[in-house]
Amino acid sequence: MASRTGPLIAAGVAGGLALFVLAPLLAVAARAEGYALGPADWAAVRFTVVQAALSALMSVGLAIPVARAIARRRFAGRGAVIVLLGAPFLLPTVVAVLGLLAVFGRAGTLNTLLAWVGLPAVSVYGLHGVVLAHVFLNLPLAIRMILQGWQAIPAERLRLAMALGFGPAEVARHLERPMLREVVPGAAIVVFVICLTSFAVALTLGGGPRATTVELAIFQAVRFDFDLGRAALLAMIQFALSVVVAVLAWRLVQPAAFGAGLGRTVAMTAPKGWRRAMDAVVILAAVLFLLLPLLAVLMRGLPGLADLPDSVWPAAARSVGVALVSSAVTMAAALALALGVARGGRWAVVLDSAALVPLATSGLVLGVGLFVLVQPMLPPSQMALPVTVMVNAALSLPFAYRLLLPSARAMQADFGRLAMSLGLSGRARLRWMIWTLLARPLGFGAGLSAALSMGDLGVIALFAGDQGATLPLVVQRLTGAYRMQDAAGAALLLVTLSFALFWLFDHGGRRAAA
Repeated sequence: MASRTGPLIAAGVAGGLALFVLAPLLAVAARAEGYALGPADWAAVRFTVVQAALSALMSVGLAIPVARAIARRRFAGRGAVIVLLGAPFLLPTVVAVLGLLAVFGRAGTLNTLLAWVGLPAVSVYGLHGVVLAHVFLNLPLAIRMILQGWQAIPAERLRLAMALGFGPAEVARHLERPMLREVVPGAAIVVFVICLTSFAVALTLGGGPRATTVELAIFQAVRFDFDLGRAALLAMIQFALSVVVAVLAWRLVQPAAFGAGLGRTVAMTAPKGWRRAMDAVVILAAVLFLLLPLLAVLMRGLPGLADLPDSVWPAAARSVGVALVSSAVTMAAALALALGVARGGRWAVVLDSAALVPLATSGLVLGVGLFVLVQPMLPPSQMALPVTVMVNAALSLPFAYRLLLPSARAMQADFGRLAMSLGLSGRARLRWMIWTLLARPLGFGAGLSAALSMGDLGVIALFAGDQGATLPLVVQRLTGAYRMQDAAGAALLLVTLSFALFWLFDHGGRRAAA
């Protein structure tokens, strides 16, 4: 029975996911017919590409020396530094922006120090502010990706380099530069795609004719002008940009060419002298750059927690509810697809492709399509929370699926035939086999999905009216009204809830697997 129902469930999930993504895109394409872009729209397209390119260039360029320093140095707190590099990925974007404003804003720490020494203040708004925020959010991701490249250099190559007496220049020429040529294009493309579809950063730090991204222009066309045709055409442009970048990623990212090693690990030779001092400087600078905005949110948010506006608590409850439901939908769909692909067969490639379909679009583009579909039938504000749940679930699914797939394949290879011979199916199979063996990635994936959903500020900004706002939207509105202490308190609450949900799910999965 399980052998027949499992593939049917996976096929149903794949079909439903494809329909959920493609139907809004078709609605957007139909609504975009007959419209043309104006000068302001083309300016938004240029700004989007320029800021994404600059953000990717700076993120990867700064990540290389930091990753190299971490790879070849052993120091107290190294593990904590690596953990810190994962924090911004879970940090809600609107909270990250508030932290940067606390450090680099008009009344921030940097301008206070500049005024103290008699220098003019700097502004964090515009192109440089958008790029700064994107570097803060994506520098840790770039460091982790490039650090994996250093750690993937086979130990045999490192031992051979030491035996030949290679110095730092020779190691860089023969080992590090070839690795970077393979790893850096992929890291740059990933950061470029993330910045291409960024919305909250541009909404808070951009704006104006010279600092408007395509997604911000879409939002303005729907919320302020109610020009759905223009919004649909912009959404198609955004989708086309994402497709072009995806093709570039497929063409540019190359496999490693070092050859296979024996799986042994060996520490890299750590040069001394001025290189050791430079490694310490770049690690310290990266830690301060990432840590100071987080500490600023904490310090400014603590006083605001005592007297939060009345709108914060209902919004927090809605955000937690959206995150829990979205996480449940995500993990159920990801598990069905991962098990279907792990079983193999002729449909495995189709299921695998379906799981990655949401990567071809952005939340705001999906939101515009759903807005076009919903608006003739009922007020979009009535569908704000359900649509937010489904879009967040769809966008989180590729990450959760990729987390589950390796473990699902190993489970099927090791225990699939045994379970079939024992007639293990249905709830018994789910309890005694799937949950026992996949609890750890299920918990981690659920925590990641819940945290990402908690911090989302995309579709909800498009659909929600005065009522029904989630916590990130309330934080953004408080910031826009210059109620910075209230915004900081609400932001601290948002961070606490996001990390608490992630920890609860991840800890529960690890305990169940123990």
